Amino acid sequence: MERFELDQSLQEEIRSSVFGEGFMKIVQSVRRNGKSFKIAMRPVDIGGRRLFQAEMTDDGQVRVKNFEIDDARDGLEEIIAQRGARDLHLMTAKGDLHVRVTKKGRVLVSRSGAMDREVVVKPHDRVKKLPLTSFESAALLRTIGLSDGSGNIRASMRGKYDQVNEFLKVVNDTLAEATPADKAKTFTVIDCGCGKAYLTISLYPYLSEVLGFNDVRIVGVDRRADVIKAAKEMAKRLDLADKVMFVESDLEKFNPADILAPGADERPEIDLVVSLHACDTATDEALAKGVEWKTRYILSAPCCQHELQKVLDDKGAFAGLMRQSILRERLCDILTDSFRAQILRILGFRTQVIEFVSSEATARNILLKCVWGVKPGQSGPVSEYLDLRDYWRVTPWLEKRLGDRLSKFLERYA
Repeated sequence: MERFELDQSLQEEIRSSVFGEGFMKIVQSVRRNGKSFKIAMRPVDIGGRRLFQAEMTDDGQVRVKNFEIDDARDGLEEIIAQRGARDLHLMTAKGDLHVRVTKKGRVLVSRSGAMDREVVVKPHDRVKKLPLTSFESAALLRTIGLSDGSGNIRASMRGKYDQVNEFLKVVNDTLAEATPADKAKTFTVIDCGCGKAYLTISLYPYLSEVLGFNDVRIVGVDRRADVIKAAKEMAKRLDLADKVMFVESDLEKFNPADILAPGADERPEIDLVVSLHACDTATDEALAKGVEWKTRYILSAPCCQHELQKVLDDKGAFAGLMRQSILRERLCDILTDSFRAQILRILGFRTQVIEFVSSEATARNILLKCVWGVKPGQSGPVSEYLDLRDYWRVTPWLEKRLGDRLSKFLERYA
């Protein structure tokens, strides 16, 4: 048996399952010549005729074609004969078959427990596309814990699933301006405060397989040893350990060169900084790091924000509002994110504050979308920031953190 080849018994099992009773879907995804290719085939009912629908995604371009059974058999043979590293997922009424072929040619086979699912042959229709359904994500979703063994999104993880999908939509919108040259070079992402790495690991296939970036490197940073250990194990199980790396470190002490270019004289280029619900001033630290690393894109969804609540004056015209703790908290949230957005504008980023997900998924649904590309220190953003800051008689934590970079602009208009 040649390297990467499936043994004959496994091939026959796939053939008999696809063209036997209870077939639901087969999906195979591969990487070839630095590009992604995925083919999915399922039975469909079109005008009362049972056909096989193939959906082929080649480097982000999607084609759909319907086949009679003889042509479907030929297509399945092409799937089976594919060489190189790949993932195959076969779903039937009785259970699922997972085949993973590693870069070294090892064939890893796993099967679900016995199932008794009803097979419904669906008509040819259009299904709403989500980022996490735009590539073969079954293994990823199971590994990171968003779905169960049957491939269904866990009820307790629905909110997190929605958050990741909506965050990836913002990534897609933000990177729409990327050129073929941008996609051809190494594209490096730092996830600041990566936590359980739902977003960190999902970013890799989305950037590489869906958006077409040729060489993606992602580093997740978190100070908790347990989550970093678990994240490393997940990346290893998905065969992504050389592309999605994790570092246990306080963010303020983290140096990307230590993992991306150890011993090199030049600092590695960071293209995108993301931060999903880093608590309190950890969000400010992520924003500050993005500025210091001269990052082109920063996407940050803040979490709890307590720093301003400690220092905000509760007297004057707002005394009645400030007396109510929930209103005080929400006001401080709004002011903190306003200060952050203004500071990023002053420092040369086109900045938008948007709701990136429904409040049903999370109450913390604000996201700062920052793209480098305007002249720093313009009078408009500076004066707006100073007016807001001085009205509330506070010095935001992010201003203190970026004092050396901000002071020359603030002093000019103070």
